[in-house]
Amino acid sequence: MRDLRTDPLWQKEDLGAPVPDVRHACSMCLPTWQSVIDYEEGRDKVLRKLETGYPRFIFSPDVASLFSKLRGEYAQKGQRVMVFPTRGSAQRAQRFMELRQTVALEIKSYKGVFVLVYPENSEAHAKLFWRYSGEGVSSRQAQRILENLKEKDKSSHARDEMASFFNIDKENLHLWASGMAAIFATHRHINKQRKGKKTLQVDVPYVDAMRLQRSFGAGVVFLAESKGEDLRIALERIKDREFAAVYAEIPSNPLLKTPAIEEISKACRTSQTPFILDDTVASHYNVDVLEHADVVTTSLTKWVSGKGDVMAGATRINPKSAFAEEFRLFFDDQGQFGSTMDWEDEEVLLSNKEDFQKRMEIVNKSGESIADFLNKHDLVEEVFYPKFNTIENYNSYKTPQGGYGGLISIILKNEKKAPAFYDALRLTKGPSLGTEFSLACPYTLLAHYDELDWAETNKMSQNLIRISIGTEPEDHIMAILIEAFDAIR
Repeated sequence: MRDLRTDPLWQKEDLGAPVPDVRHACSMCLPTWQSVIDYEEGRDKVLRKLETGYPRFIFSPDVASLFSKLRGEYAQKGQRVMVFPTRGSAQRAQRFMELRQTVALEIKSYKGVFVLVYPENSEAHAKLFWRYSGEGVSSRQAQRILENLKEKDKSSHARDEMASFFNIDKENLHLWASGMAAIFATHRHINKQRKGKKTLQVDVPYVDAMRLQRSFGAGVVFLAESKGEDLRIALERIKDREFAAVYAEIPSNPLLKTPAIEEISKACRTSQTPFILDDTVASHYNVDVLEHADVVTTSLTKWVSGKGDVMAGATRINPKSAFAEEFRLFFDDQGQFGSTMDWEDEEVLLSNKEDFQKRMEIVNKSGESIADFLNKHDLVEEVFYPKFNTIENYNSYKTPQGGYGGLISIILKNEKKAPAFYDALRLTKGPSLGTEFSLACPYTLLAHYDELDWAETNKMSQNLIRISIGTEPEDHIMAILIEAFDAIR
């Protein structure tokens, strides 16, 4: 297997290769600026070279093969299929699509999974549900079905081990098939309990966190910056019980800002409004915000796994929350033993997490040093990093052992040179973050290609480059950055 810490995927010939170099990789290589644009434009010269991709956006080879097999068995001419691990997730997809068309959809059962059959002209809606819900069948489960491998009974030890890992009672921890599935679960419960009210999103979040809120329920109100008069007005609206819930990240992605968590939390508790925080970018190693939230969501795919070969998510319920019991009951009802993850994915996650603390120690040290270097560099206009962005807010929640993490976003002084800098960067390039190998991408192009004007108004330049620092030696990463800067002088 190719070690991306010493042999990164970064050149034209690496286009479409799995990242990392394993069967169940969670990303793919987009090595040049133009390849990212071509990918977003849906150009065949890029798409046909993609061996895999981020699983919520691109079906893995095993998942695609399973779809093809079951399409042959269940679909008529002009129909397609999508496979889900539980009847509940298939039914949610069914309802989502039937709201957007007039044709009733069928669900078939096959070897423990559930097959949604739908018209070809509804493919776009099907893919949106797959993407936003994060509830699709896992590539490992698809492989087992295709190869007729023996299934294993799900056990309860994954929840026990992860509860110990998070230092939380297991009744307050639930595992999900992905980070988005964790957010989707909170949102489904909130919509069920508080119908008709919009949610409030504080600061620019990871793109699909807000799109999920737009697509399910009554919609979302967006607070671009949680400071000054805008924050004051938002707090008053929260106190007036205007919102079904409030969502925020610590720090935000990709601008790495920390909102006024304590003020928002107090307003939410005054009005009995659920407050959902996501700590994926920082990780619980670096920040502790559970006491201020009702639920904390995390994509375990990122720093906790660190390997880039398994999708997973978690929710942690604040035991002191006024909503604790209702969230527990709802989450418990969603999966077996407090988890909607495939049993084999659970095993991989448990193995991957073993060196989490060591990785975070390295990433924190290297990340801060590299952010300092970039912040002083004569070719860099702006660095987005928790140490430089709303540091007072971040430090209020930083753990005793914690740091500022390994995610850094930059904008060059000459933005027209961003493509050349990216192309020269000898780091693995593709979507995702939090891997043990460094990973870079032109984030705004990948996440907001269909709304670049909106992104620009919210300080996300289309030339923004995001770098996730890995566990390579710090001087090695620094040398690669210097080399890329030298290429654009």
